[in-house]
Amino acid sequence: MPVSHKSKTGILVVAENRQARHNFSILEIFEAGVELKGSEVKSIRKGNVQLKEGYAHVRNGELYLEGVHVNPYKFSSHSGLEAVRKRKLLMHKREIVRIHAELSQNRYTLVPLRVYFKDGRAKVELGLAKGKKLYDKRAALKKRETERLVARAQRKFR
Repeated sequence: MPVSHKSKTGILVVAENRQARHNFSILEIFEAGVELKGSEVKSIRKGNVQLKEGYAHVRNGELYLEGVHVNPYKFSSHSGLEAVRKRKLLMHKREIVRIHAELSQNRYTLVPLRVYFKDGRAKVELGLAKGKKLYDKRAALKKRETERLVARAQRKFR
């Protein structure tokens, strides 16, 4: 069974990279189409995609997604595709130029946050991110824990 869920907007979310939100501060979010080959679409639709080690970069004016693992489709007639390979991302040229400027000037990273299907087409949500330090991660965990304690106390009080 796929790990996906369909939202009210007609978007079928297949995979999320929750670790990215812990390791990075997300500054801006972009949507990009993915150029897939063969049975990769069926494999992604089944939820056989891993975003944990993924990142995107600009090379020769084009945007590429690397480090994303897509398991080969089980019922495919041929299995000539690599699980981890460079995949081209589809965005407008002006967006790619702006992202490239941000990446080169400010030392940011472009990480995939989730993979989903929108109107039958595979899309990747990319986050322009800055890496968190260890103390930032600890502060975020502490803040979340105190919010949970406050919410629990308020429920108990009511």
